[in-house]
Amino acid sequence: MMAKALLPEFWTEILVPVCAVVGIVFSLFQWYVVSCVKLTADRGGEHEGDGKNGHDDYLIEEEEGVHDQSVVAKCAEIQTAISEGATSFLFTEYKYVGVFMVFFAAVIFLFLGSVQGFSTKSQPCTYDKTRTCKPALATAVFSTISFVLGAVTSVLSGFLGMKIATYANARTTLEARRGVGKAFIVAFRSGAVMGFLLAANGLLVLYITINLFKIYYGDDWEGLFESITGYGLGGSSMALFGRVGGGIYTKAADVGADLVGKVERNIPEDDPRNPAVIADNVGDNVGDIAGMGSDLFGSYAESSCAALVVASISSFGINHDFTGMLFPLLISSMGILVCLITTLFATDISEIKAVKEIEPALKNQLIISTVIMTVGIALVSWTGLPSSFTIYNFGTQKVVKSWELFLCVAVGLWAGLSIGFVTEYYTSNAYSPVQDVADSCRTGAATNVIFGLALGYKSVIIPIFAIGVSIFVSFSFAAMYGVAVAALGMLSTIATGLAIDAYGPISDNAGGIAEMAGMSHRIRERTDALDAAGNTTAAIGKGFAIGSAALVSLALFGAFVSRAGIERVDVLTPKVVIGLLVGAMLPYWFSAMTMKSVGSAALKMVEEVRRQFNTIPGLMEGTAKPDYATCVKISTDASIKEMIPPGCLVMLTPLIVGFFFGVETLSGVLAGSLISGVQIAISASNTGGAWDNAKKYIEAGASEHARSLGPKGSEPHKAAVIGDTIGDPLKDTSGPSLNILIKLMAVESLVFAPFFATHGGFLFNIFS
Repeated sequence: MMAKALLPEFWTEILVPVCAVVGIVFSLFQWYVVSCVKLTADRGGEHEGDGKNGHDDYLIEEEEGVHDQSVVAKCAEIQTAISEGATSFLFTEYKYVGVFMVFFAAVIFLFLGSVQGFSTKSQPCTYDKTRTCKPALATAVFSTISFVLGAVTSVLSGFLGMKIATYANARTTLEARRGVGKAFIVAFRSGAVMGFLLAANGLLVLYITINLFKIYYGDDWEGLFESITGYGLGGSSMALFGRVGGGIYTKAADVGADLVGKVERNIPEDDPRNPAVIADNVGDNVGDIAGMGSDLFGSYAESSCAALVVASISSFGINHDFTGMLFPLLISSMGILVCLITTLFATDISEIKAVKEIEPALKNQLIISTVIMTVGIALVSWTGLPSSFTIYNFGTQKVVKSWELFLCVAVGLWAGLSIGFVTEYYTSNAYSPVQDVADSCRTGAATNVIFGLALGYKSVIIPIFAIGVSIFVSFSFAAMYGVAVAALGMLSTIATGLAIDAYGPISDNAGGIAEMAGMSHRIRERTDALDAAGNTTAAIGKGFAIGSAALVSLALFGAFVSRAGIERVDVLTPKVVIGLLVGAMLPYWFSAMTMKSVGSAALKMVEEVRRQFNTIPGLMEGTAKPDYATCVKISTDASIKEMIPPGCLVMLTPLIVGFFFGVETLSGVLAGSLISGVQIAISASNTGGAWDNAKKYIEAGASEHARSLGPKGSEPHKAAVIGDTIGDPLKDTSGPSLNILIKLMAVESLVFAPFFATHGGFLFNIFS
């Protein structure tokens, strides 16, 4: 018998749910604090004279109109319009996604049930033939249940995120009248609500599901954790539709609003005369918030599932060591506590006194959480793991020490931070890469596009090395389990990462509301300062998501290879080479579909916005109101219709390849899509982020160089707007959706592995 962990099973059973509940309570507390900023026509919530946040700064000086009630009423009205638009879109999207969920749940049940011909007899275990396990029909039933649970939790994560963001946007605008520090805290607290709710809900639902399934499975942990993989599949499949649908919605509106408003009509961003302005602000919430929430929940669920599957056939599962088994959940529990402490640094311990302090405050969140989490991981590894144990490694059991597993998690955590900072270097206008892109606008849009593409390709280099190093270190120490927990390490500070990520769209919306409510340019400068910092941190968040997706899909790939009974993936065999080529092509096919969808939806939007400007008398003069509802409808209809083909491509590929061509070809497809998908995702996200911030660099005019390129409406500025418009679908639709593609195909292959191992290779079997 192996040594037991220091932490008794009883305490593990208590600690995990308690940490999850603490996360939920903390997020509700943050929500309460945000709700103290009132959107009604009284003076409530205007906490007078607390003297915080340095009122002597120009951008923080108290505005005369703090108690101008017409502004408050206007902000409330705009917020209601944005919230209703976002809610209506998500309900429409979830109707279609719900039909898909029911259909796919039936597919899981039928395919997995047919492995043993729907027999209810016990069967020999897959990895240990001397023991008997529950029938394949049980795996079919419980995988279907966990798929539905994962899907519902994912949808809920996205929906709650959107609700919080639309609740906080106008409150951030109103607080901006009292200073940039006040507005920052409201936006950040709101992001924290989403971050902690998502991390805690994901952990709690997974923990409860494991314990409920254990009642039936008893000692058959191999079957129990195989059926849990459906949770990751449910989470990611909903995230795919959320990301693609939301991404098409937001970018169709954004491109339409920018091209006609800023380039043709020379009116400011978020000008209320622009018919697409409400659709644009709704898009920030359904794409950047709801889509991103579902996406990161999917990553978290899958990395947990990958680690649990491998652990169940290692000494933890064989010896029924529940504390060691739940090591991935203990990491996530520690992550919630660490992020809670980290959040206090931004909201209560330090204060934002000047605009230049915003971005460092957000970056410090990442650094502080990573440093404290390293100590947290050491503590969890010391108490939650035996001093030595074995990990399943493609047919053999590899002896691993607890300190080696600590290093696996830590290398993932620090690789995430390094990817984040490289992303920041390439997308923030404080550094030379983006400034060079802005400078290239002097000679027009073409040179801007060339410089932007070059920057995106170059930005791939260091993240790939970081991912490579973390794979090598974690695999050397603990085989595929090491890779899975490295991915969990990268995602362990997900609550802080999401808080920073959600902060961006909330600030962006706050700026839009300030412009539409006709608030002074000083307020708009404050919200722009918040938004510019949010843009960079959003790019950092995407870097984390892509890096973790690479590690997660590799871990899932390893679990799939083991479960499908593939002895080795030989790249010299034609079956695998074909798979590699097809897999590497899929991200391009998928990107083509999503880019074209944004293009065709934007085309309709541009035509509608032009039509309104040309046919509504008094629109440009501001005496007539535009028809916002038609633009919202164009975005909604286009995104619902256009999200289905890319979704089907990703969901059907593993099923078709596995059934017709077998598990070896499918392993090639998974490897190929992982390798090319990560590169395209990083370059697309960073190119789009750089173009966006090059435009903001010119608009802000904060340096002599920037002023020489401006002001708004100048030729270099118009070239920058065109670059930003091209980058929109890259950074907010295709790029972020690609990390779901590589994860989703891997987890789907793992869930259906028993079916493919039994019935796969239909075509090759006929011709052999």
